Amino acid sequence: MRRAALALLFVLLLGPAAQAERLIVSVSNHRVTVTPNYSGEELVLFGSVEKDATTPADRNAYDLVVTVMGPRADMVTRRKERTFGIWINTDYRQFLQVPSYLALFANRPFEAITSPEIARRQQIGLNNVLLTQRVSGDFADVVPNDAFRSGFIRLRTQRGLYREDGSAVTFLTPTLFRTGIPLPAEVPIGTYEVEIKLFANGAFIGKTETAFEIVKVGFEQFVATTARQNGLIYGLVTAAMALMTGWMASIVFRKD
Repeated sequence: MRRAALALLFVLLLGPAAQAERLIVSVSNHRVTVTPNYSGEELVLFGSVEKDATTPADRNAYDLVVTVMGPRADMVTRRKERTFGIWINTDYRQFLQVPSYLALFANRPFEAITSPEIARRQQIGLNNVLLTQRVSGDFADVVPNDAFRSGFIRLRTQRGLYREDGSAVTFLTPTLFRTGIPLPAEVPIGTYEVEIKLFANGAFIGKTETAFEIVKVGFEQFVATTARQNGLIYGLVTAAMALMTGWMASIVFRKD
């Protein structure tokens, strides 16, 4: 018993064992500004796998999975059906605090990197990312082929806001890598979290994180800030501008 207590104390004093590898990463721009003529851009994530003395000598090949998540928000997916020749909403599903932007990149197909169990646990691939829904008063994720989940991912993918690519990460050397992060024109504003996970021979080795921010500047930022901080004044000014526009239009197009 005394030996066990001494061993535990020894472990606590030493702290956790050092990892055999660590990831060093950065992005080309930590602050992306959105102006009125913004049409999208691509950031570059680059980094390296740093080995130490405890790295197994026969470990020379690695796999990387990069996950980029934008600000979270509640969203709704609706099912439309044609009734008497008219398309109407017949059902809907609410997604709770899901990423407004989600991209997963790897150096080879996700299913070839690790086992299905580890992939689910580490959320590797769009089918394994948790997307919590409100289902009949309960909160849960559902199977990947659920109609609402599939429709939600399809619609976000069509807008360039959800994507996955098993060949987007490139190893320039056995330990130096890079990948691009495409940002579409309608990219949401906010902080983006980037998580990089390292695998070797199917085993999860470790991960690191970084982040970047997307902000509005110029007149758009002024309008957004005013609407958020001075809602009443913004509403009154907007109503006055609408009335003024209508009055000027009536003068221009008045028939004498």
